[in-house]
Amino acid sequence: MIAATSRRGRPVSRIAGVPPEVKDGWELHPVGRLQVLEAPALTRLSWLVHAFSTRCGGTSRLRAAKGAKAGRFRQVDDQVLNLGLTDGDTRRRVLSNRRQFLHAIGADRMSLVAIDQIHSDLVHRITSATQAVTKLAKGDALLTSVPGILLAVQTADCVPILLADRRRRAVAAIHSGWRGTLLRIAAKALGRMRMEFGTSPQDVIAAIGPSIGRCCYEVGSEVAAAFHSQFPSAREWFDGPFDALAAGENDPNWLPWLTMKPPGHASPPPRVRLDLVAANRAILVDAGVPPVRIFQSRLCTACRTDLFFSYRREHATGRLMAVIGIR
Repeated sequence: MIAATSRRGRPVSRIAGVPPEVKDGWELHPVGRLQVLEAPALTRLSWLVHAFSTRCGGTSRLRAAKGAKAGRFRQVDDQVLNLGLTDGDTRRRVLSNRRQFLHAIGADRMSLVAIDQIHSDLVHRITSATQAVTKLAKGDALLTSVPGILLAVQTADCVPILLADRRRRAVAAIHSGWRGTLLRIAAKALGRMRMEFGTSPQDVIAAIGPSIGRCCYEVGSEVAAAFHSQFPSAREWFDGPFDALAAGENDPNWLPWLTMKPPGHASPPPRVRLDLVAANRAILVDAGVPPVRIFQSRLCTACRTDLFFSYRREHATGRLMAVIGIR
């Protein structure tokens, strides 16, 4: 990696294998054995703490998924920064990883909130540090205007979105998989910020972190049909036979005996590739956020398993964390 210096005087690394124009100015900071990714526009806000974790460093040892292709996955003896309480890891190691991560971003004294995510459109407001350390109801977005609270969402392919209201000094962290995107959770979190804090979308900066890209995210007819029913512009976010799948054609469950092919010889059902980042960007724009204030990392978690966890690529894997808070 090529070393550089950030606006805060910290060392920055260019991500190997990613052209600078694709990286869009996002900064990868080496802190000891850890690598922390930051969005350029959020870094400029002196009152804000934010970061997107990578898998580099940490104390967890995660076994490659059963049947994984050689060379595509991390080996069992790798020490990685898993920040989620997932199967295959211990609570002690995850908590140790979280302490390392918070120390790396200068948030040791902040109260971390990690919600129980369920691929919903439920949004929770955090109003005190006491509330932050108690168990929350299930949901997929958090918001606060209270200093000292660090909001977190966990991902391993889904889209992490961080919002910051520059004028009101309020923030939100959002987890958006295809179900959350379909439910427009990003717009609903922004609407809740408007209701709770008086946020104007024109004052919001949005950072869309690393997630599975259009290049790797294949989905079936049920997802295509669902997006077609909810978004007039959905076709723009798909590659492949979107119109046919959205209309219910080529349904693999429709009278399969008509193919007259023996079991195991039928053609696989058609698939399309979905761009979740483009969908969430469009949702934010429709909600009033200026396009010039929406920043995306353009890094695919499934392509870059050297940097990120990918459930789609690895099956059994750890969790990344996107965090945001007010100093």
